[in-house]
Amino acid sequence: MLDTLQQLDGQLLVAIQGLHQPWLDPVVSFYTKLGDAGLLFIALSLGMLIYKPTRRAGLLALFAMILGLLVTNVTIKPLVERARPWLLWPIEPLVTEKDPNSFPSGHTCAAFAAAMAWARTLPLKRDQVIAVVMAVLMGLSRLYVGVHYPSDVLVGAVIGSLCAWIAWRAFQVWEERRSRVY
Repeated sequence: MLDTLQQLDGQLLVAIQGLHQPWLDPVVSFYTKLGDAGLLFIALSLGMLIYKPTRRAGLLALFAMILGLLVTNVTIKPLVERARPWLLWPIEPLVTEKDPNSFPSGHTCAAFAAAMAWARTLPLKRDQVIAVVMAVLMGLSRLYVGVHYPSDVLVGAVIGSLCAWIAWRAFQVWEERRSRVY
């Protein structure tokens, strides 16, 4: 069964690779590189710390991304050791990664950890929607550039979302305890 799922995953990625457009390749490659080490989402979260209305969202996102890093890059990737797609399938990646392990997607995890934290706490609905769209685009970019299988991205999104929920819940508990009068 696992072999069938991996085969389907690879075939789906090869089909996605057939969607390449010369004008889009540099745009998507640039966007995916902004996600290296969570750079884009860390920078935006740090920027949110400056303004009081967005401070909580920035803190929550940073905490969620740290959790995501520990779960994906420190724990799961070294245990699973799934080879990058270009090593096993006839695709040409637009970017390459130093880490030979693809499962789950750390870029997607970081993007969803930040986006879901922001979606729970940013004051404007418009900003919440933009955050989620940015995360979805990061996940799609990882497929487009050929460095992840669809399941890598899906699981990265789920882990990132769960890390955001855990961070949000931890902040709730901390705020409740802090506000108690003894």
